[in-house]
Amino acid sequence: MRLAFIGIGNVGFALANNLQKKGHEIIIAHDDIKSESVIKAQQKNPSFGVLSVQEAIDRSDIVFLATPFKFNQEILKPLDFKNRILVDCTNPVGAGISHGLESRISGAEKVQEWAKNARVVKSFTIYGFENLENPVFPNYDVKPVMLIAGNDALAKEEVRLLNSDLGFETLDVGDLSLSLHLEHMTLLWVKMVRANGHHPNFTWAFLER
Repeated sequence: MRLAFIGIGNVGFALANNLQKKGHEIIIAHDDIKSESVIKAQQKNPSFGVLSVQEAIDRSDIVFLATPFKFNQEILKPLDFKNRILVDCTNPVGAGISHGLESRISGAEKVQEWAKNARVVKSFTIYGFENLENPVFPNYDVKPVMLIAGNDALAKEEVRLLNSDLGFETLDVGDLSLSLHLEHMTLLWVKMVRANGHHPNFTWAFLER
């Protein structure tokens, strides 16, 4: 598939790089091809293409949003997603590693509000980028789980296939409003690792009888 990335920092690059290795075509969606983030990403993986944001959307099958949440409204509102899948990889983080929207609503629901004609799926947010770079845990006979949420079943199935390419099992937790709880899982991981010094190389797993 042809995948566009709005945001190519630690999270965006980790996903794009591994998906490119699985045979997907990667387009960096950026209106400034000379930006530091674009140059850095292409130096690491010269196979990445670059197009303006709207052109990248127009030419892609699925779009990833991997930007700092505070910029999402400004970025998304002018864009026309034309019913494409938009994978929300962002999290609203507030002061003291709190929920940036005071847990009133999920960040993913705000993304859907701003990207009205996109089919938003929340994914790739419950861990730090370290586990998107390398999701393999050879000491265990189980794959890490990636929790997803969204209102469109077909869109979630497409994201599940990408999860599989990356080495994750997928657990669909429900509609997009459930993203709020995934964002709290993110805050737990961030507090453990970034604030309290736990090493980052751990994930959750889904075990059932």
